[in-house]
Amino acid sequence: MTDVLLRDVDDADLEVFYEQQREEEAVRRAQFPARDRDRFLTHWRTKVLGNPTGHVQTVTVDGEVAGNILAWWQDGRRFVGYWFGQRFWGRGVGTAALRQFLQREQVRPLYADPFVGNTASVRLLERCGFRRVGTDQKGDLEFVVLRLDEGAADEG
Repeated sequence: MTDVLLRDVDDADLEVFYEQQREEEAVRRAQFPARDRDRFLTHWRTKVLGNPTGHVQTVTVDGEVAGNILAWWQDGRRFVGYWFGQRFWGRGVGTAALRQFLQREQVRPLYADPFVGNTASVRLLERCGFRRVGTDQKGDLEFVVLRLDEGAADEG
């Protein structure tokens, strides 16, 4: 297994995150459109890293930036989300990173809402103890709502 670690985000990571959010298959699976460079960097510097209640970590694999994982408040609920470069998919990186993150992010319940067609992301969340609690409609897209409750077992 590769060495998956979490660390604080540094400015150089943003360039990697920018390129990762442009990957065509990732955009399709997440149903989240890529931003142009200026909008992406502004969003990350002001809304993500500038959010005092957010919890943001860079995920590295053997020292290389593989993606990011974060938690934020939205409509009175704490959410978790992540984005990994496509070449890190299918290697257990997401599961290892989310398990580490959940040890640091103690707020429960914790929610996630991946696109219904992103079955790999739904499975990752379920492996880490999240349970389906419904769906959410955003325009004509449907998202699975999952929740991690206090004491939810990690199925390993």
